[in-house]
Amino acid sequence: MKKNKTANIMAGVYTLIFVALFLVIAGRFLYIQATGEVSGVALGEWAEKQRSASFTMQAQRGKIMDKNGMVLAYDRPAYRMYAVLDEAYSENSPKALHVSNTEETAEKLAPILEVDENEIKSILDDAVNTGKFQVEFGKLGRQLSQQVKEEIEDTEIPGIYFDEEPMRYYPNGIFASHIIGFAREIEEETEDGIEHNITGVTGMENVMNEVLGGKDGFISYQRDRYNKKLLDPDEIIQEPEDGDSVYLTLDQKIQTLLDDVMTQVDEQYNPAKMNAIIMDPKTGEILAMSTRPTYNPNSPDNVENWYNDPISSPFEPGSTFKIFTWAAAIEEGVYNGEETFKSGTYQPNERIEKIRDHNQGEGWGEISYDEGFMRSSNVAASKLLWEEIGADKYYEYIKAFGFEDPTGIDLPDEAVGRIQYNWPSEKLRTAFGQGTTVTPIQQMKAASAVVNDGKMVKPYVVDKIVDATTGNVMEETEPEYVGQPISAETAEQMRGLLTSVVNDENGTGAPYKLDDYIVGGKTGTAQMPDPEGGGYLTGRENYVFSFLGMAPMDNPQLMVYVSIQQPELEDTESGSAPLSFIFNNVVENSLHYLDVEPDEDESDGIDEVEFPEVVDESTENIQSDLEEKGLRPIVIGEGEKIISSNVEAGEKVLPNEKVLLLTDEPTMPDLAGWSLREVMEFANMLQLQTERFGNGYVTSQSIEVGKPIQEGDYLGFELEIPSGETSSDDNDDNDDSEDDEADTENDEENAAENEDSEEE
Repeated sequence: MKKNKTANIMAGVYTLIFVALFLVIAGRFLYIQATGEVSGVALGEWAEKQRSASFTMQAQRGKIMDKNGMVLAYDRPAYRMYAVLDEAYSENSPKALHVSNTEETAEKLAPILEVDENEIKSILDDAVNTGKFQVEFGKLGRQLSQQVKEEIEDTEIPGIYFDEEPMRYYPNGIFASHIIGFAREIEEETEDGIEHNITGVTGMENVMNEVLGGKDGFISYQRDRYNKKLLDPDEIIQEPEDGDSVYLTLDQKIQTLLDDVMTQVDEQYNPAKMNAIIMDPKTGEILAMSTRPTYNPNSPDNVENWYNDPISSPFEPGSTFKIFTWAAAIEEGVYNGEETFKSGTYQPNERIEKIRDHNQGEGWGEISYDEGFMRSSNVAASKLLWEEIGADKYYEYIKAFGFEDPTGIDLPDEAVGRIQYNWPSEKLRTAFGQGTTVTPIQQMKAASAVVNDGKMVKPYVVDKIVDATTGNVMEETEPEYVGQPISAETAEQMRGLLTSVVNDENGTGAPYKLDDYIVGGKTGTAQMPDPEGGGYLTGRENYVFSFLGMAPMDNPQLMVYVSIQQPELEDTESGSAPLSFIFNNVVENSLHYLDVEPDEDESDGIDEVEFPEVVDESTENIQSDLEEKGLRPIVIGEGEKIISSNVEAGEKVLPNEKVLLLTDEPTMPDLAGWSLREVMEFANMLQLQTERFGNGYVTSQSIEVGKPIQEGDYLGFELEIPSGETSSDDNDDNDDSEDDEADTENDEENAAENEDSEEE
């Protein structure tokens, strides 16, 4: 009896426990059924997500173009590789659709991707061991080119697949890279997983990121376990909105020419830095801008200098600043160009150390102030400031020319120099560009007053923004005057003085003479501060050599600033050798390209040829006609009819000039020996996707000679600078005045260097 009683009690306890558990479980089921939630997760939404596939439809990033519509940056297709590992994917298929052998797969992929096969095998094996349906390959499987994709497909490796994705591409390589900048793929974690978006990092790509980026769309549909769309997928599509196009003021031909000659000088003289700006001085449009060291935005690795130095790096300008000293004196009505002064040294009072001219203080005797400008006399500049203009009044002109303010150019990270103007010696040195710092773009803006009858223009780079869908212009930049520091009469007199610097026998700018155009400008040689010992560095190469010039002087169409820091010069060379090679090549060719009438007849007496109409004409007849005119026609293809040319009908060309004729059956020409500019003209005719390696002249190409080509084909090519090529042979025969200026103007501010502010 006692035993039965105990058993009954335990049975009751178990019954109560069972009933309690049943009620809890039943209650839980009722709660889930009523609310549709588990741990805060809505089961309906979870189930919908499990059987739904949702993908972002990326907007195409807007293009960056030059002023003439040549593409400088665009999205081109690239591919992301992935591997399917689940055997079930190959069910009901006569051949394997999944990776069945990881070792063999790795062995075939490794040489194409140029990686160790163990790295690929490890990725595949780890995915297999963890039971993954598919796996991606990380960085080594992303941004693959069409060529690599096709190579992998040709191996017929089972289970390897590709998704197309955009890749930002810059067809001209280092071309204006500090202006254009670059965009790269950024991983962003979202609710649906990790998204890969192209985002601007530097330059215009960053500044105009919102305009270029567009708005992504999406697509969602019902799927099965293999991610295949169901017959009734309940599909939803939101189309993406592509980014707008940004047109820059850059001219591709002028910029390419500038980059080419800058690269040649960089190779030959190995300077620490180089900068160049080419501007339309009447509008403020920046036609070209380049800096060295530079980088290729397609692979921005190991970049030495991220700064766009003409905008972001102030430095002591040297004698180019004398332009504004003479302009101030003329404007104040205190300048008499024929008045003479004793050159060599100048000491306003015994408490201020002497100012010396650049030829070691010996001077040129008694000379006029006009000649002082031509010879770049520090004494003349100091006397004008101290005795004629007045230090306080001169400071007003410094402000009026905008040297204490940014120019407002539409580029990121613009810096402003520092005007050192407290002690008497600082004021005297500022008159000839020492101690005070400015940026090249500040000097360009200020010097535009000399061209525009006293009015300065605001420099700018963005020409317009165009809607990618409609083609309508959404925004357009108009030229803007931003001050008038001098009168039209002063500007005209300054143009005469600048012309004399280059063309007078006493001028320091003789190497910058051109055959066809009259040039005006001002040379500069600035000492470099010693970062360790204070004061300034010594040695004939430790300077920033510069030239600010314009042409043609009767109506300037181009204004150029070019500088080079610490070039490795030959014993017989001056600092003007590399600069004049850049300036002369760029300005002469650019003015011809812009159809600016020469100031003088061709010295060789050869007449230009008017290019005839060639489109829809017989290939054989046109080729024969052009050869008779003394031109060098390059026929692209074997067609019987010409469909386009790189020269327009009516355009003037020089005899022996190479012209490209595209036939209706284009084939690949032999590019060996072609310059980058010629290759890009050819590529633009067919809208080829180009990729270059190196600089100089073409030595190899990816498309075989004679192979049929069509619009959109990929063309890779290598360039090399011929060994032993020199850049400045034509500039060695300078007159004595320039040699003196370039070799000894290095010391043009030596007297003021050691001046101690406490002694003032």
